[in-house]
Amino acid sequence: MLALIKAGGPFAYAKDGSVFGNRERLLPPRSRGYYREYTVPTPGARDRGARRIVAGSGASGDVRTSGEYYYSNDHYNSFRRIRE
Repeated sequence: MLALIKAGGPFAYAKDGSVFGNRERLLPPRSRGYYREYTVPTPGARDRGARRIVAGSGASGDVRTSGEYYYSNDHYNSFRRIRE
């Protein structure tokens, strides 16, 4: 999924790339629109499942090149920073 984000898609779900509001306040506070969410496919799931990557737009203003990526495997209850 990270490679697809960096390539700008294509994405399997219409909601991929939509604004992530950070309502849980688990990520660093930023202005609305800074974070975008993407579905990480879950094998065997019939829906989008719970796994997501949230990408920040960073100093570049572009999630494809920002290098700011967070992974959640529990639908935003927790995040781990993706280090490349």
